[in-house]
Amino acid sequence: MDTGATLVCTAIAAGLLLAWGLPRWRLRQALARPLSNTQLAIVERNVVQYRGMAVPLREQLQGLVKRFLHEKTFVGCAGLEVTEEMRVTIAAQACLLLLNRTTEVYPGLHAVLVYPGAFLVPRKQVDPGGVVTETRQDLLGESWGDGRVILSWDHVRRAGHDPEGAQNVVLHEFAHQLDSESGSTNGAPLLGSAERYRRWSETLARDFELLRRETYWGQRDVLDPYGASSPAEFFAVATESFFEQPHALAARHPELYAEFQCYFRVDPRDWFPLPQWQEPEPHGLVYGQWQ
Repeated sequence: MDTGATLVCTAIAAGLLLAWGLPRWRLRQALARPLSNTQLAIVERNVVQYRGMAVPLREQLQGLVKRFLHEKTFVGCAGLEVTEEMRVTIAAQACLLLLNRTTEVYPGLHAVLVYPGAFLVPRKQVDPGGVVTETRQDLLGESWGDGRVILSWDHVRRAGHDPEGAQNVVLHEFAHQLDSESGSTNGAPLLGSAERYRRWSETLARDFELLRRETYWGQRDVLDPYGASSPAEFFAVATESFFEQPHALAARHPELYAEFQCYFRVDPRDWFPLPQWQEPEPHGLVYGQWQ
C-alpha cells in the first residue's frame, strides 16, 4: 500500500473513531457537571416527589436529568419560547419513571414538543358505513412512535405543584414511551421473564376490567376513567396514580400497586405523608354485564 493510500485509510479510521468517541466524551462531560443551583431550585419547586426523597435517590434523579437534558431536543410550539424551567421540569418528571432501573434514558425519544396549553390535533373517524369525518381534538399531551412527545406546559407546571394530585401529563406520556419499548404499545412494557408477564397480565387485566365497570356505572376510583379506554391508557393512567397518589392506589388496588412497585423499583409512598382519609364504605351496587 502506498503512502497516499495509507494516509487516506488513517484519516478514515481517525474520523470513524472521532465520530464514535466524541458523543461519548461529550456525555461524560455533561454528566460530570452538577446541576446548577437554579436547576436544582426548579426541580425542588416543580417536582413534588423530589421533596420527599432520600439524598441518594435525589442524586440519582439529578444524574438522569442531566442525561435527558443532554440527549433530548426541546421545541417550542405555537409561539412558545422554551425556558430552562420548562426543560428541567419536564426532564425531572419524566425521569421519575427511571429511578433504580438499569436502562437508557428513553432511547427512542429524540424531541419534546411543548405547547403553551392544550393543543388541537386533527383526527379522522370512519363510521361503519365507511364515511370519513374529520375532527379536531383538544389534547394535553401525546406520545408518538417516531421519537416525539408533545406536552402542554400549563398542565406540566400545575402537576408539579399538586401534592398527591390526580393527573400528570408528563408521567402519562412517558409511560407510553416505556410501553412502546416492547415493540407494541399495549400496556405491557419490557418485564424480563414469562412469569413476570403472566403475573402482570393477570393483575392488570383484572383491574382494567374493574375500572371499565366502575366507569360504566359512574363509580369513582383513584384511577382516571380515561384508563378504561384501552390497556395502553390503563397502564399510563395507573402510572400517574402510582407516582402521584401512591397511598390511595395501594389501598384501592394493592396487587396492582405491588406490580408497579416491582417494575418501577421505587415505593412513592415513602415520599408523601400518610393522607388523612379513610376507605369509603362499599357502594353496594351489583355490576351488570359490560357491553
